[in-house]
Amino acid sequence: MAFLPIQIVVLMQLLMILVASLCLMKINGVDLGEELTGGVHGGGSGQEQREFDYFKLALQWPGTICQGNHRCCASNGCCQGSNSLSEFTIHGLWPDYNDGSWPACCNGPRYDSKEVLCLTMLCFGHEHAFNRTSIQNTISTLTDVLKKYWPSLSCSKSSTCHGGKGTFWAHEWEKHGTCCSPVIRDEYSYFLTAINVYSKYNVTQVLNEAGYLPSNSEKYPLGGIIAAIQNAFHATPELQCKGGAVEELRLCFFKDFKPRDCISEPHIESYLVASSSCPKYVSLPDVQASSRYADTRVAF
Repeated sequence: MAFLPIQIVVLMQLLMILVASLCLMKINGVDLGEELTGGVHGGGSGQEQREFDYFKLALQWPGTICQGNHRCCASNGCCQGSNSLSEFTIHGLWPDYNDGSWPACCNGPRYDSKEVLCLTMLCFGHEHAFNRTSIQNTISTLTDVLKKYWPSLSCSKSSTCHGGKGTFWAHEWEKHGTCCSPVIRDEYSYFLTAINVYSKYNVTQVLNEAGYLPSNSEKYPLGGIIAAIQNAFHATPELQCKGGAVEELRLCFFKDFKPRDCISEPHIESYLVASSSCPKYVSLPDVQASSRYADTRVAF
């Protein structure tokens, strides 16, 4: 994939316009949020945390994760059949501390699906005419974007910070997004920021251009993959592997989202030799070939 599809580029331009829009506007006398989601989640309480030091954008390699899946369902991104994922997808945008720890489940509201819907609602003003069909079409557009670039790769529900289970997005917002203040203060900004950073720092494109392509037979030097990211973004990433295959690649950023090292220069050699979960040569499995669900057709 050389670039993101033109649809998402246009979409992200629209998102910047929507910041000042009212997300809970009335449409034909009906509250949009209640009509589409069945009500509003109440706010939740978390632990007070000291301010974080930097951001980490965690990306998943679907070909590796999908190998460990044992069943297929509509919510599992591994079950896309001929549309299987062949690029890194978002795990989450995480606030971290320099000492290696991180805050979690901070004070903030529970996940509210209406906030995510506002990412693509074309609500330029109350005078714009909407009907139920156009609303549903807008939701489908958002769902397609998030399922492609931020899918759940499991059938299991994720834990939330309030003792329950929810969507993958709910887990990421409540555990990590609520701790992003004062840089990111709300759910809307959290998902929008993560998508923007993911789009700007296109890891899949960088690796493809360096010759690191999905394959179930090739092994690639770990140092070469790290060097490709360093050359493109002038910062050192962090990788995690499983069974000799890349499972996650993480990019780190200062609070203004300029790239910074995840691993400092003096520690890179020891990371490559001993501290990493990755061997010296790693694979990037092809999800279509590696997943037992490659021929499964799931209606989303």
